[in-house]
Amino acid sequence: MDRAYQIILYGATGFTGRLCAEYLRDNYPEIKWAIAGRNKKKLENLKDLLRLNCEIFVADGEDKDSIDHIVRKTKVILSTAGPFARYSNFIVKSCVENKTHYTDITGENHWVKDLIDEHHNKASEEGTRIIPSCGYDSIPSDMGVFYSVQQMGKPVKKVTVYHSGQGGVSGGTTETMFTIGPLPKEKRDPFLLNPENSVSEKQRKLSKDGFEIKRIQNTDSYSGIGLMSFANTRVVRRSSALYDADQRSYGSDFIFKELGSYPSKRSARLASFGLIFAFLVISTPLRHIVRRFLPKPGEGPNKETRENGWFKGLFKVEAEDGEVKYFQIFGEGDPGYKATAQMVCESAVTLAISDELDTGGVLTSAYGLGNPLLERLVKSGIKFEEVTYN
Repeated sequence: MDRAYQIILYGATGFTGRLCAEYLRDNYPEIKWAIAGRNKKKLENLKDLLRLNCEIFVADGEDKDSIDHIVRKTKVILSTAGPFARYSNFIVKSCVENKTHYTDITGENHWVKDLIDEHHNKASEEGTRIIPSCGYDSIPSDMGVFYSVQQMGKPVKKVTVYHSGQGGVSGGTTETMFTIGPLPKEKRDPFLLNPENSVSEKQRKLSKDGFEIKRIQNTDSYSGIGLMSFANTRVVRRSSALYDADQRSYGSDFIFKELGSYPSKRSARLASFGLIFAFLVISTPLRHIVRRFLPKPGEGPNKETRENGWFKGLFKVEAEDGEVKYFQIFGEGDPGYKATAQMVCESAVTLAISDELDTGGVLTSAYGLGNPLLERLVKSGIKFEEVTYN
């Protein structure tokens, strides 16, 4: 693929977009990249503020001609312009038409389902890799399961992950949550992103959304609702189904569950029922009142919060032969912002320069990027390791 640029960062002036621009500037000076967005003045200000050595392109997500112009210039589009269901339809469509790879940080599974229905077959036939959800949604879960199953080296029956972390909230994430609103029943399917006829009765029975508040074995922590589990579980289940179809199965009737990890039973209860209440508010007209008091698009956690944040996922892996092992992923930095920028930039670089990738379609990080991405994540400072308990 002979293009002028290896990566064009679209949505660069947004909160996470700025962090991605800083990450590429600091870590990949050898990459040929550019920034793009709707507002030329904001792009120029960002370039001056961050002292970027890159070109600027003006493109509106609702103007297909301007999107086509930037897509044809690059090998990879990295989009941070959410809500993605509102701003990124033309971008993905153009990427598929022009055989340009694509990645983003969406957690909007309902939109990803639409992408699969509309673009997967064509992208698969032509080797174009469309890989959404490469930020905190859903790299830690998806790549953590991928790593854990590989380390087991045998068929796996079930993986349960317990996530914990510390960080802040941005206006972009808030806007996405309020934009989505209540989803119809079919878009709440635990196997929403799976290919047709890839789900067994056993998997469907054991994969219902829910949570339990109980002590996590071998730890002093308690399980509760997983903040991002609604998004992450669908992505991991798609990865498993894609590997199964490729004769590289995680395990027959593979089950994946995701929960949150909290320091006490009280905190698990407060967080779990507090989040349920928040989701209920978002699904009612009250969301219009509450929205005014939350961060606006472009706003986000300050540098201290971003630097002091962290995330951890503890994976309990149960093999089909009964053996149980634990694995862990750990990263420094606010998971939703600093770490998200790190993860999606490493995904974009993997797409841009890896010679090992040959599968196209609307894919997941684990299936579409696999070991080349895992190696980059480890090199960038994210730890993947086995945990042993006495």
